[in-house]
Amino acid sequence: MKTLWYIVTIGLGLLLGLASFSAQAQKSKVFTMQIHGEIDPRMERYVKLAFEEAQKNKVDYVVIDMNTYGGRIDNADAITGQILAFPKPIFVFINPNAGSAGAWISIACDKIYMTSNATIGAATVVNGTGEALPDKYQSYMRGKMRATATANGRNPQIAEAMVDSRVEIAGVNEKGKVLTFTTAEAIKNNYCEGEVKSVAEILAQNQIKNYEKIAFELSPLEQFISIFLNPYLSGILLSIIVAGIFFELKTPGIGFPLIASITAAVLYFIPYYLTGLAENWEIAVFFVGVVLLFIELFVTPGFGVLGFSGLGAIFGALFLMMVNNKGFNFDFVGTSEALTSLTTVLFSLVLTVAMLLYLVPKVLNSKRFSRIALQTSLNSEDGYTASVYSDSLVGKNGIAHTVLRPSGKIMIDNTIYDASTLGDFIEKDSKIIVVRQEGTSLQVKKA
Repeated sequence: MKTLWYIVTIGLGLLLGLASFSAQAQKSKVFTMQIHGEIDPRMERYVKLAFEEAQKNKVDYVVIDMNTYGGRIDNADAITGQILAFPKPIFVFINPNAGSAGAWISIACDKIYMTSNATIGAATVVNGTGEALPDKYQSYMRGKMRATATANGRNPQIAEAMVDSRVEIAGVNEKGKVLTFTTAEAIKNNYCEGEVKSVAEILAQNQIKNYEKIAFELSPLEQFISIFLNPYLSGILLSIIVAGIFFELKTPGIGFPLIASITAAVLYFIPYYLTGLAENWEIAVFFVGVVLLFIELFVTPGFGVLGFSGLGAIFGALFLMMVNNKGFNFDFVGTSEALTSLTTVLFSLVLTVAMLLYLVPKVLNSKRFSRIALQTSLNSEDGYTASVYSDSLVGKNGIAHTVLRPSGKIMIDNTIYDASTLGDFIEKDSKIIVVRQEGTSLQVKKA
């Protein structure tokens, strides 16, 4: 009897364990993400990373919390493509705006849910100032909206009316006005499955009760990268890049200024490149500008066309990296975006000048600098004398032993002397004549 009791107890325990394991195994995975803010390269990258994480976790459902007034067509196109290609059901929770590109993304989802005060529509393609672009853009958007609506069993003509005010649908919209639905209107016309207040209500309406919710968050690395997309921080990085190069040119060897400049450049370029804002050709223009500037400083005399071209290329590239242009197409670059980028670049320029004016005297007068530079004067009262050439070299002819820009070395009668020009550039092996002599200081010009 006792043995039978043990067997029954063990059997019941196994059954309960199997039931618990089965319940855990059947638990649905619900993945949540947000599309809040402008649809741009940064949002496209966010969505891409989110879907990669969703696939990695083998989720059963995806819920997108939507609140956007729209953005770029190309980025919206990439996002809708990812949504349509995802193998599991995707629900969108419009909370409370799905305007323009946001409407297109919402229609791409399997089911649409809206808060009581939500709207969806107004998908006319506009430029940065809010003006409608030519019909070729509208035609493309109309086609995309129709195709997306058809793919999810929604009325394609309604989707087209959200783009084109000329489309009139009896009992749905008024001709001459771009279509925008309220929640009640969207439900009536099969553009919304229901009015809800939360993601939990969406899951309840779809009979999803036993589930595990996975909220997507950017990794620490991605969060770190996004920090450096702040325009003001970008301005500081630009200042460090320029100031670092300046101080490196003033000191021998490779030191801290160059390391700081390279580090700032990496922190500036990588975030803009990963988010698609910095295109390959813009980065190439920046480095071409740097090369032109170095040629001007170390090869050619003075500061002329190459120098100004280099500076123009550098600051032009830095400006373009911060705006959402596509090649030389600036149709979708807003005025505020352009002004922010321009202000950032100018701010970095002013900050760099201020840093140089403040830091250069500090560095020159610092204790560290005094250890590597002679700070005392060698006065004749203290017994010091300066050597002089015994013979006058004024009027003597010779050749430039090195390039003079304006300082260098000359050769007279097989003897090499230090010399400088009156500001002119003299190439190596050019004939020269000494025009002035003070102690060991010789000034020359072309013969």
